[in-house]
Amino acid sequence: MALKATIYKAELQIADMDRGYYQTHALTLALHPSETEERLMVRLLAFALHAHEDLQFTKGLSTDDEADLWQKSLTGDIDLWIDVGLPDDKRLRKACNRSRRVVLYTYGARGPATWWSQIKGKLTRFDNLTVVNLPKEATDGLTAMAARTMQLQCSIQDGQAWISDKQRNIQVEPVCWMPT
Repeated sequence: MALKATIYKAELQIADMDRGYYQTHALTLALHPSETEERLMVRLLAFALHAHEDLQFTKGLSTDDEADLWQKSLTGDIDLWIDVGLPDDKRLRKACNRSRRVVLYTYGARGPATWWSQIKGKLTRFDNLTVVNLPKEATDGLTAMAARTMQLQCSIQDGQAWISDKQRNIQVEPVCWMPT
């Protein structure tokens, strides 16, 4: 019998001073059986950093040809493709060919630096790809906030994010490895 996804619900209040975006989102996230809470919270952070009324979570790990999050135009074109993790260059090439803009968020202790040193030469030809690394301390703090029901506030200013719940406040300073 196949394992089922675990459902997480989040009320996310976003104050993005960089983009002038102020909104509250009621989100439902599915934690795939092979996914960690850290990855789930990185997806939630990615949503906060790119929040838009048309941005949506996809089927995620269970579907190879979809992003973790995407924003589509009214015609069905993919305006923004967001992935998290350490994908291979074939997946990133496919994403860059299918969408106007691609953002990848890497995270973890040692894996991202090794992955980046091996793959960066293959990615330089993509002018619509941004690669951002999230510090391990920040993702550990986000993981500590993970709960089946969450009420979170996210403030974004000067490229930094502060995420808080009733007990913790985490500062996230993304490091851009490959800007577009």
